[in-house]
Amino acid sequence: MRYLPLTQPDREAMLAVIGASTIDDLFVDVPEAARLDGPVRDLPMHASEMAVERHMSALAKKNLTAGEAPFFLGCGAYKHHVPASVDHLIQRGEFLTAYTPYQPEIAQGTLQMLFEFQTQVARLLGTDVANASMYDGSTACWEAIVMARRITKRGRAILSSGLHPHYVSVANTMAKFTGDALDTTAPELVADMDLDQLIAKIDDDTSCVVVQYPDILGRIADLRPLADACHAKKALLIAVVTEPVALGAITSPGEMDADIVVGEGQSLGVGLQFGGPYVGLFGCKDKYVRQMPGRLCGETVDADGRRGFVLTLSTREQHIRREKATSNICTNSGLCALAFSIHMTLLGEAGLRQLAEVNHAGAVAAAERLSQIPGVELVNDTFFNEFTLKLPTEARPVVRTLADRGILAGVSLGRLYPGKDALANGLVVAVTETTTAEDVETLATALQEILA
Repeated sequence: MRYLPLTQPDREAMLAVIGASTIDDLFVDVPEAARLDGPVRDLPMHASEMAVERHMSALAKKNLTAGEAPFFLGCGAYKHHVPASVDHLIQRGEFLTAYTPYQPEIAQGTLQMLFEFQTQVARLLGTDVANASMYDGSTACWEAIVMARRITKRGRAILSSGLHPHYVSVANTMAKFTGDALDTTAPELVADMDLDQLIAKIDDDTSCVVVQYPDILGRIADLRPLADACHAKKALLIAVVTEPVALGAITSPGEMDADIVVGEGQSLGVGLQFGGPYVGLFGCKDKYVRQMPGRLCGETVDADGRRGFVLTLSTREQHIRREKATSNICTNSGLCALAFSIHMTLLGEAGLRQLAEVNHAGAVAAAERLSQIPGVELVNDTFFNEFTLKLPTEARPVVRTLADRGILAGVSLGRLYPGKDALANGLVVAVTETTTAEDVETLATALQEILA
């Protein structure tokens, strides 16, 4: 948007209409202590456009970006190759639409894209139905928890220790406003997921069990026994997928009888982008569709019998009364969902499975090489493209030293779980199709030197 400065007569005319004598009158309700008493400290008053560009470029050069170094970061955001055609297509006028189409049936192209996105997501997650996307994976996870509360009329949710701590943090924040009781614990550096412990905790007050698949340490397990245990107590199983490419190789949560499956779709079509915007995925069983948050596009025919698309369900605040809304989320991540859908279409089923195979093979080779370093232990028995190493020393300073050498080595568990000494030596390493054998050898050589 362009910034159009107002002239003094413009300001005086607007103030006259609203009955204020000065602009300061508009802020009388703001406490004095909260008001600035002058310019923002250390912020220059003005600069030329060229000077600002030079300054911002200098700041940007301080970043070590994903494409400039061997890259092994994951934990919910992954570096995958996004074909150039994705970026080209999402910028075409036929697709690049308003943020939220308030008269959606006019925008048939937008609705058809969302309909196809929903179909792709439902098939990927193994669910009967999927919505037209959420903001991101963490907020989708919370929406699933409150959806389970509406369905079961219970307020206790059990969160797996393998659920991403940022997702747990979002849930804890939101639960303060709903009164939901969240049972949470930190993970242990062991090979198996905590399914047995989760099953033992389920009782008659449990609304849902939330489990990540693969989990924060990269571990994978059969969710069917957990689903059976949930359903025996009339609770729901919520599965969280932060790496959708994994579903090209492993059984989807929906196929294992998960009731709600949510996740982060960033891996497909959406770059890392320094943390966002991303796209949340949300699917569920058909019998729960009217409790699903967000919006859902459907296919129909018009008065002349022609194929058309409409918003079939819009159980959100913008469309119905607040007390009847399933969520206060007021839109979907339309542009990111479009990028996701284009990338999925370009891959197709065979391409997605091949991409998953390449990711897994690369991760296996990297795990074998890195676990040969003296003192380094591979925690996982199972993984897709992400695994956890236990170092003989605290991982966080090792990661920092490797970053100084131009290697983005992974995510230290000490960063994700500060104060948890038992996790301080854990290092989560992600390998995708963008990781080369040379990258792995560079990391292995440098890591061995540091640990020697």
